Amino acid sequence: MIRGQKVLLDRDLAALYGVETRVLNQAVRRNIRRFPPDFMLSLTREEIRNISQIVICSDIKHARNVFAFTEQGVAMLSSVLNSERAVQVNILIMRTFVRLRQMLASHADLARKLEDLERKYDRQFGIVFDVIRQLMQPPDPPRRPIGFLVEEPRINYRTRRKGK
Repeated sequence: MIRGQKVLLDRDLAALYGVETRVLNQAVRRNIRRFPPDFMLSLTREEIRNISQIVICSDIKHARNVFAFTEQGVAMLSSVLNSERAVQVNILIMRTFVRLRQMLASHADLARKLEDLERKYDRQFGIVFDVIRQLMQPPDPPRRPIGFLVEEPRINYRTRRKGK
């Protein structure tokens, strides 16, 4: 990691693409507009010194320019190099992007269907929740009866007949 980014050094990428480091750096300099700062870092002397302590490469200390490439820079590098391996890597990158786009499209369809289901069930459960809320409300207090209340003992107007 350099400057908080995961990077690959130009020497490692040259070996990966099957070209000399000098050829890789020439291709980069000829197409420098394709490598903004978030694609490629030009290392300072201090960074080179720090790397030379970690990397087992004796000539890295004496290199004038050492480039470090981010993930996007590696993809861009495959499009500016003319080696057979670089062409194959570029083709694989394009196929991967197409596959990712297809996967994202299918995920978008699934997300849309899930959202429709959520809306449908939200409506259905909304009705259930409304009923539950109504049941949770305390009952209305009893109403006072209309008219006068007479508080007298109850008189039996019917008498039971014995014998029947």
